[in-house]
Amino acid sequence: MDIRKTYPSDVSADEWAFVAPYLTLMKEDAPQREHSLREVFNGLRWVVRSGAQWRLMPHDLPPWHTVYQQTQRWLRAGVFEAIVHDLRMLLREIEGRSPSPRAAVIDSRTLQSSSESGGRAGYDGAKRKKGSKVHMAVDTLGQLLALVVTPADEGDRAQVGELAKEVQETTGESVEVAFVDQGYSGERPAEEAKANSIRLEVVKLPKAKRGFVLLPRRWVVERSFAWLSRFRRLARDYERLPETLKNLHLLAFSILMLKRFVALMAQCA
Repeated sequence: MDIRKTYPSDVSADEWAFVAPYLTLMKEDAPQREHSLREVFNGLRWVVRSGAQWRLMPHDLPPWHTVYQQTQRWLRAGVFEAIVHDLRMLLREIEGRSPSPRAAVIDSRTLQSSSESGGRAGYDGAKRKKGSKVHMAVDTLGQLLALVVTPADEGDRAQVGELAKEVQETTGESVEVAFVDQGYSGERPAEEAKANSIRLEVVKLPKAKRGFVLLPRRWVVERSFAWLSRFRRLARDYERLPETLKNLHLLAFSILMLKRFVALMAQCA
């Protein structure tokens, strides 16, 4: 019997039952794999959770190159985007919401560059950090709707049109309003959002502010960024390509949402 160490990042039996159809890309008559697909997925989850290099993968998981090659196949097939999309609709229905949201929350965060991503990095003067900026839109439950990766020197306002377009494509044009901070104020972002049938609503800080203030609606996307901070691979931009960084964010959301879905289903049983 194959016995190995169990890692906190390992996928559970219930979680695997849900994601296996998405991850099984091979045909039934394809040659038998040398390593279990579930173990390969566990290897990928370990990398994104631990933040370690591929070659530092523990020896009781499949070889790093096997996990890496299969990960590239998954990324090209868009499986994590599909998992996030389906889980978002299921979780919203479980919460008693409409499967397609009517409101979104938009914000961005800057990731410090590394030697791998330094060539495409930009300098964010506000954060005093060189790296990449992750622009994100979530629903009012904090679940991912759209994500765009740019150099850190590109402004938040310039990405509203791209985010709004992606949000409407993802939701079937159901979103009517997007909550943003004061960094998105101005005519241009409002017009670009309106061109995609979305109204921007700027949530401003109170004039008399003292200490930490929990802003209505705005805290939801900040919580989503906090969720992502649990994945050390996303603590900095370690990827050579922006597409890889985007897909690893999708993977992280799929892990979080899958865990939530299994927990809610267990409560309903």
